[in-house]
Amino acid sequence: MTPRNSQVTRWTLTAIIIMSTLPIPLHTYAAHQQVLHLPPPLITPTALPVPNATTPYWTRYLSKDHTPSLDHGSKGPLTKDADICIIGSGITGVSAAYHLYKAVVQDGRPLNVVILEAREFCSGATGRNGGHLTPHAFAHFTTLSKRFGKEDAIRSLELERYTSTEIRKILAESGKTDDVDMVSDGRVILLFSKEEEELTRVEFDAAKEAGIDVSEVEWFSREETQERYGASYPSVKIPGNNVWPLKLVSHLYNLASSSSSSFNLTLHTHTPVTSISTTTTPNPAHRKVTLQTPRGEITCSAVLHATNGYASHLLPFFHGEIVPTRGQVISVRANTPSPFGKGREGFVGNDGFEYWFPRPKSVKRDDYAEGEEERELVILGGGREAAKNGKFEFYTVDDSVVNPEVGKVVRGFLPAVFPGRFDNGTEPEMEWTGIMGYTRSGEPFVGPVIDSTGRRYPGQYISAGYTGHGMPRAFACAEMIAGMILADLNGEGWHRPEWFPTHYLTDNRTIGQYV
Repeated sequence: MTPRNSQVTRWTLTAIIIMSTLPIPLHTYAAHQQVLHLPPPLITPTALPVPNATTPYWTRYLSKDHTPSLDHGSKGPLTKDADICIIGSGITGVSAAYHLYKAVVQDGRPLNVVILEAREFCSGATGRNGGHLTPHAFAHFTTLSKRFGKEDAIRSLELERYTSTEIRKILAESGKTDDVDMVSDGRVILLFSKEEEELTRVEFDAAKEAGIDVSEVEWFSREETQERYGASYPSVKIPGNNVWPLKLVSHLYNLASSSSSSFNLTLHTHTPVTSISTTTTPNPAHRKVTLQTPRGEITCSAVLHATNGYASHLLPFFHGEIVPTRGQVISVRANTPSPFGKGREGFVGNDGFEYWFPRPKSVKRDDYAEGEEERELVILGGGREAAKNGKFEFYTVDDSVVNPEVGKVVRGFLPAVFPGRFDNGTEPEMEWTGIMGYTRSGEPFVGPVIDSTGRRYPGQYISAGYTGHGMPRAFACAEMIAGMILADLNGEGWHRPEWFPTHYLTDNRTIGQYV
């Protein structure tokens, strides 16, 4: 046996030991992608969001005077006419409204915008996610370069940094950084195996060689990670943020709905859009689209599908293109005040399948058990790869229940990774699910709605399919959609900013090609 083969054997043995102690399967990304690339099941397109969804942490601990209220606009008369209708009140829909507001403030042209939400305000993936707002520093760079070219791979990373920078800037300028619990202490990526460490190094080196700024990236040995964070694995730290996502979206909404003589924003929750049709009857306002809801119909000149995993409900040809995928999250307490060291970093591991961070101690409650308040509360998501059917929770749209198989592994994850800092058998304070939208390429669809035959749907646009990574991408994608819609309404041409990836655009995507 050669020395190199001996080294490989040692790495293999190390991986086996790690996999035997962690409750999750490792190295499942290839299988994940293989399942995702299968032809879609022969079922009806995605249904509307189910009623009585599980309650996320972000909703339960909102103050009673939070604005907008979760049921805002659910009663009373429905708006009948608008310039722009936005379907979905998550980070995409509300960011689009914010960008439209900013544009109107600049040029003064009046605009009426309506947001329609099937359930409560921000009750989809944004209001149910793990609370991370972290741009990739170099991840997947080689894959993106091979598939879309080096320039577009660079743009993909630039877009995420742009989103993070702009959101932090908005919060700082309005004095809301602390109000939305924005913490910018970075993200630590734990590398559970030698294979994962080597692949991460390859991505880092490729990005660095391409000119990506990786000066803030820090690498830690197993011993250094143990000393800093309490986990015995090598790691790499990148810039990153944690946030209360529902509060962030609420702030953007409140900015967009602030007093303006030119911009009027209306929100209707509990108002699902059940169908869309092209308006054929001439009308004075030249409306192109009619939306049907249980509360009546509304006509508009443009509509944005900001429905992410639910996109194929109204656009059936997106069935199999944007795949609804159920994610599961828990909030659980450590047995120590600082289980991850002195900082407030967020963490990911296992190719990003697991993600967690300690909550800022800003929520005051009256129902703490003795000594509970001093113990750190952690938000942890993941475990899809442990679902026994091997389908990674793809095509699952029911977020009114949790998957007990997933729940079992996430309960055992932190005690295994941080021995002595989390007690085995500790039940989560809360557990919930939410529906994400995955695509085969991992990249979102942004632009005019175009079906598999190349047919364009007048006045309809989409920004969806963020593959579990919407927080650092949706804000910038919504800015592009807002620009496209305004250019269309004003009879002007739209020009792509240099930093926006060309492969995101629907004009450059082919529906129905499962690659």
